[in-house]
Amino acid sequence: MTSSVNIVDRDTTIRTLPLDERRGVYAMWCVIATEASLFFCLYGAYFYLGNRMQRWSANQPPKLHYAWIMLVVLLVSGFLLRWGESRIKEARYPIGRLAMFVTFVLGLGFLVLQSFAYVEHMQTLTPYSNSYGSIFYAISAFHVAHVVIGVLILAYTCCLPRYGATSEAPYRPYQTAALYWYFVIALYISVFIILYIIPNLLVYG
Repeated sequence: MTSSVNIVDRDTTIRTLPLDERRGVYAMWCVIATEASLFFCLYGAYFYLGNRMQRWSANQPPKLHYAWIMLVVLLVSGFLLRWGESRIKEARYPIGRLAMFVTFVLGLGFLVLQSFAYVEHMQTLTPYSNSYGSIFYAISAFHVAHVVIGVLILAYTCCLPRYGATSEAPYRPYQTAALYWYFVIALYISVFIILYIIPNLLVYG
């Protein structure tokens, strides 16, 4: 009898505990920190392999036209998602959902453009050409994988019937998904500078 009462009391206590509404955001920051460390190691390998050998300048640098367009696509998607996040905080959920859906479409567009860039660049460099080719495609492929994950997160969040478990913080799932997408954009800015701008400066600068 006492045991049954204790179980009931425990269940009642659990149900009345305050919900940690930011747990998803905290978890996403942990994911971002982990993935950022991965790219830090990849960039370290990139510069280590090219150190004192002029290796990168010996290869034809990747063309910039697709890279610029992809950068613009991601930046536009980021501004749009941030705008949608503000609408969610104002309880304008249909507009926020539409903003996330358009961001999802832009993410798919980025993947299409990336495939075109790969087809073009593989005419002069493949992952098996040399160490530069290996590290170039390793870094860019890891970023593409993160874009795919980000697109899936956006799609899942768009399908949610509501954006929060409580009325006090109805925008947390949207915020968590947006946070990962901002990370994807920041990653591409670094990829754009390191893999595209720097090699072109070494050859044509």
